[in-house]
Amino acid sequence: MSKKNKPDTRGYVFSTDPSFSFEEENKSTETLPPAQQPLRIILDTKRRAGKTVTIVYGFKGNNDDLELLGKKLKNYCGTGGSVKDGEIIVQGDQRDKVLQWLQKNDYKKACKV
Repeated sequence: MSKKNKPDTRGYVFSTDPSFSFEEENKSTETLPPAQQPLRIILDTKRRAGKTVTIVYGFKGNNDDLELLGKKLKNYCGTGGSVKDGEIIVQGDQRDKVLQWLQKNDYKKACKV
């Protein structure tokens, strides 16, 4: 016997609406070329016990390319960090280094906010 309302990744388990169906999310996996990426660089200290981090956001593309870009930026800056929720987090105030690397690698729309 097949279940009428199967759970999905968004946490829905059951619905009382007889015509309810889960809608599939269409995520764009096409990564824009570097020259068209509208990246923004900010400095943040919220919820980090006073520690300063540099956040790069606005990346349009799939998660694998975002992870690769994050790894390259962290390696260039010589610091740690992570990639979460579509943002690249680099430890410390690295805004100038990140912007320099992005512009050197054809990310022309990157800017500090």
